[in-house]
Amino acid sequence: MAVKKDETASFVLRFTQKIYKDKDGESNVQWRGKVSHVQGGDEIRFSEFEEVSNFIQTKLADLTVQAIEGKTPEEQKGILSKSFDLWKKMAFETPKMVMDTIKDPKKQVAQIQNQISQVSDVVTQKLEEQLGQKLEIDEWRAASKNDYAMMMEQMAAMTKAIEGLNKKVDKLGKKK
Repeated sequence: MAVKKDETASFVLRFTQKIYKDKDGESNVQWRGKVSHVQGGDEIRFSEFEEVSNFIQTKLADLTVQAIEGKTPEEQKGILSKSFDLWKKMAFETPKMVMDTIKDPKKQVAQIQNQISQVSDVVTQKLEEQLGQKLEIDEWRAASKNDYAMMMEQMAAMTKAIEGLNKKVDKLGKKK
């Protein structure tokens, strides 16, 4: 029986926006960034999105070539066909997604949060079905600066209380 090996390719994509005035004093914007291949550690800096696409495509092509090694020609054809289908979809969807995000980042964040919420609902439903009981899960939300400050204050108070308890335990230990 052949062992099925799953390969993963993860990428981290960072964008930086540079706003500057040209020699005529008009405002311009330039998008730059960095894409990193998580598993291999390779990364490139870019100013054109095509560079990102080429980098990712090369890494995924390498992964596909590794996957077809030792396969029959029929298996190779099937694997390559499915790989090309993914690239066709990405070539169509990704530029639109990136442009939509640049134009209206709040809308895209809302869409991502909606997708996370939908996945969370499905997972919760499946868990409830398996456990046979209702799960109470709070809505996902990002911590605000006030939440962070409150947590830091509480942690400082807890640290102080623990230090006081440690001193009392040390005194009790010395009395024996």
